[in-house]
Formats: sequence, structure tokens, C-alpha cells
Amino acid sequence: MKAIMQDSYGSADVLELREVERPVPAADEVLIRVKAAGVNMADWHVMTGEPTFARLFLGFGGPREKTRGSDVAGVVEEVGSAVTRFRVGDEVFGSASGSFAEFAVAREKRVVLKPESVLFVQAAAVSMAGYTALQALRAAGVVEGVEAGIRVLVVGAGGGVGSFAVQLAKHVGAHVTGVCSTGKVELVRSLGADAVIDYTSEPVTGEFDVVIDIAGGRSPAESRRLLAPKGVLVIVGGEGGGKVLGLAGRSLAAPFLSMFASQKLVGLFATESADDLAALAELLASGAITPAIDRTFPLAEAPDAIRHLAAGRAAGKVVVAP
Repeated sequence: MKAIMQDSYGSADVLELREVERPVPAADEVLIRVKAAGVNMADWHVMTGEPTFARLFLGFGGPREKTRGSDVAGVVEEVGSAVTRFRVGDEVFGSASGSFAEFAVAREKRVVLKPESVLFVQAAAVSMAGYTALQALRAAGVVEGVEAGIRVLVVGAGGGVGSFAVQLAKHVGAHVTGVCSTGKVELVRSLGADAVIDYTSEPVTGEFDVVIDIAGGRSPAESRRLLAPKGVLVIVGGEGGGKVLGLAGRSLAAPFLSMFASQKLVGLFATESADDLAALAELLASGAITPAIDRTFPLAEAPDAIRHLAAGRAAGKVVVAP
């Protein structure tokens, strides 16, 4: 099969399309014929090995997992001997090992059935960005049954995580303001945001019950000034910062800053969740969320897909389709 492989850390130039052996599923795994694979900034981090503290988990000389890609949507080609939830021919989506390839393996619990009404390209865009947005809102207390009209500010609303955060917050009845650049204003409006702030042409002002800060362009102190006295700030990654910690320092500092304020500050490190993936499948099936797809790249152009995403130009999600 063809796959996007990487031996050392660096720019997108280290990625190569190669002919490799098709993976064999373990007992608790399924082999998926990849129809589409979502691109995330996590792929950029693994590619570059930055921030460098991440190499403790990824590998020091180069990534242990040589095939890039995680988010996946496709058709089950083969099932392991212990798999009970899926059969050959099932259409699934979720997370896999090395999804920038024609075939990828995934543990049974890492994928769910794809709703029939959802395209493979759409489903491939959901997993990582979707569960990150879901967990960010849950950490802020924005869930089903909250008081309607709670004021939510999503900073970075035009990106992958932000586009889901806007839709999920609207789904539970929040009043949502999205912050984005000029080229993404129309997208954020189309997602249902009640108000949109173009940060390139106007200041970000107002008072909000919840701030979901995904973009990483401001300090926690700056974001706190946008909060109501009992508001909640959730810091979700963000790119930039030093090479050693990146912007993870913002998230790590959040709980300590909360000790000296009436507001609550949360640093979110999202984790893959089977329950959240199942919830996202239900939301997709009902039409409560619809993935916003910026561009789709062929497999051979996966390095360009990562370059495009890392440049900050993508409005919504970027997808690779073998």
C-alpha cells in the first residue's frame, strides 16, 4: 500500500509517500480501507517534534510511529479475532494508527459506525477536533440543561476545534460570539454564531460567562479580562510559544492562577474518549453538528495539507483523501 512516512523530525519536507506493507490487525483491531483522513495540528507537532518535551512520548531521534495521521473514516476490510462490534464492510470513523495511508489499523474501541447520511470526508474531520471541543465546553460547564443564553466566547472560532465549539455551544442554547480573522468571518456566521469579531480589524471586547481560548494569541491575564466575575476560562492548546514547552505552559499555569481569582481557569489537555466519539456520532446523525471542510488534498499531497493547516489559512478542517 501507499503511505505517508517519516523517519526524522523536521518540516513537511521530511514526509515521504512510500510503498509499504499493509498492516495486519491484532486481535482487538480492525483493518480499515481509508476513504479520508483528517489533518490536525497534532500531526504537525509529531512531524516537527515540537515542543521538544513531547519527544519524551514520541521518541527522541524521530517518531516511533513512522506513518502520519490519526483521524480516519473508511470501510472495515478485516477484523481481529477478538473484535465483536464490527464486520467486514462496515463504514466507520474515529482514530487509527497511521491514517495517511491506503489502509490503517485501529483498536475496536477507537472507532464507531459512521452515520449513513455523513460523507467519509466529513466523518474524517470529526474525531480529534470534535472531542476536544466537547471536552472544552464540558470543562466550562456548558452542557445540556445549562441556563439558556449563557454567554460563550470562542477565540479561534474559524479553526477545526473552534468550528465544532461554536456548533456545540449553540446546540445547548448558548449565546455564542466567535473570534476569527477576516477570511473566516462568513464561515463562523454560517456555523450559527450570534456575533462574530474580526480580530484583525476590531478589538475583542465584552463580558462573557465562558471563554474558550483555542487560538493562543493572548495571555491568560488578557483572556480573564473578558470574563464575568464568576466566569470560566478554558485554555485549549494554541500554537506558538517556546520550542521546549510551546504554549502548554499557559494550560499548566491555569489552575494556579485560579487560586488568586474569583474566576475559574482551566488548562485542557484533551484525551481520546470512546464515549465522546459515540456522542459525536449521534450529533452528526441528528444534524446538530456539520463538519466545516476547508480543503481536501490527495494522499500524495499530505505534506501540503499540513503546510496549509500550519499556516493558519484553513477555515474549518483540512482532509486527506487517498
